[in-house]
Amino acid sequence: MYDLLVIGAGSGGVRAARMAAAFGARVAIAEDRFYGGTCVNVGCVPKKLFMYASHYGEDFADAAGYGWSAGQVDFDWPTLVANKDAEINRLKGIYRNMLVQAGVDVIDGRAHFESNNEVSIEGQRYQAKNFLIASGSRSFLPHFPGSEFVSLSDDLFSLPALPKRAVVVGGGYIAVEFAGILNGLGVEVTLLHRGPQLLRRFDIDIRQELHRELAEKGIRLLLERQVHEISEVSDAEQAQGRLKLDLGHDEAEFTDHVFYATGRVPNSDALGLENTEVETGARGEVLVDERYRTAAAGIYAVGDVIDRVQLTPVALAEGMFVARSLFGGEDNPPRAIDYTQIASAVFSQPSAASIGPSEEEARMKYADISIFRSSFRRLKNTLSGNPERTLMKLIVEKATDKVIAAHMVGPDAGEIIQGLAVAIKAGATKAHFDSTIGIHPTSAEEFVTMRTPVEPT
Repeated sequence: MYDLLVIGAGSGGVRAARMAAAFGARVAIAEDRFYGGTCVNVGCVPKKLFMYASHYGEDFADAAGYGWSAGQVDFDWPTLVANKDAEINRLKGIYRNMLVQAGVDVIDGRAHFESNNEVSIEGQRYQAKNFLIASGSRSFLPHFPGSEFVSLSDDLFSLPALPKRAVVVGGGYIAVEFAGILNGLGVEVTLLHRGPQLLRRFDIDIRQELHRELAEKGIRLLLERQVHEISEVSDAEQAQGRLKLDLGHDEAEFTDHVFYATGRVPNSDALGLENTEVETGARGEVLVDERYRTAAAGIYAVGDVIDRVQLTPVALAEGMFVARSLFGGEDNPPRAIDYTQIASAVFSQPSAASIGPSEEEARMKYADISIFRSSFRRLKNTLSGNPERTLMKLIVEKATDKVIAAHMVGPDAGEIIQGLAVAIKAGATKAHFDSTIGIHPTSAEEFVTMRTPVEPT
């Protein structure tokens, strides 16, 4: 019998398994698809590699203003896919080897609960004192007439060829990122979203600035639209694209490929949870308490499957909490996770990142706030002629002078906001920012040189 059996070898599951084994527990982990989970295989890592690839066209164009002549520039999609595959396979091997080297028993196959204390995997039965469900999430595709013609965001990473034209459906960070990637690689992109604005949970200035930049880069934005049906085009319509999207009100859109990026749902089905006392919510999320305990004694859950914050670093922190709770003892007590100040980034083009509440949220939560905002064209873009602008914003609580949020649109936004996240988490005030000497010339120095608050918008 194992002390802990982990279901899912993504970020949270692998971290929990390795830590538990390091504490002396007898641990096994079961994985039925790929080691490293969504992030390594069809999420963060390949997405950012493709984002790097898609930006080179703009870099080549910018180089002309600095005296460089790149000549004829060609892009080969199969080369990018093959090199990405090689890197992902390398990372998957690393994840598996880390588990083996930590003393974790690795079991290939999907775990299915037979009871609260037993699972079956590929016909074998396994018992454990504790189970951890870390099965992650999967892309969501609504069912409607013609949905069989749709690709999910996961599919982009293995397309045999790039389409000439594509419609990306969705308004969240995945949709915005994929639209930027395809556009940068030369695809004619339309980003279609049912809402009035992109990136619903981000600060209004970030959303508006990114909206403007996406349009400036040639991405066609269709907002407040909904796909009612997708069909293959008639012979007379073939010149316009392979597929026809019926948007209602006699409006139609033609394209060669449709990608849906309309969110992710907890990957909890087919786990046999009906054979346990584990409870799930309306979206299939596994319900847990503040210590990640389910309603079934000895069964825990972390990461995307509990649908709190679907971010890799959050899953890692939750996995560590469970391992410390169960096996850390008094010398390694669990550290409570603060979900209120989690930095996040959108690897769009340009990128965007935030820490803390949006301006709208801050005005509802705090009695009085000050807003500091700066918009400028960075130094690199002066000689290149690139019109892309950078936006930076700080939100300060007047009563305490604490900086409660920082938002940015511009190159390396995630790298810059990560540093500010430490300061804001530590309770830095605007006076601390003002007394910090900037690094010149950088874009980041603007965060410590904004002195005059703007009037409320």
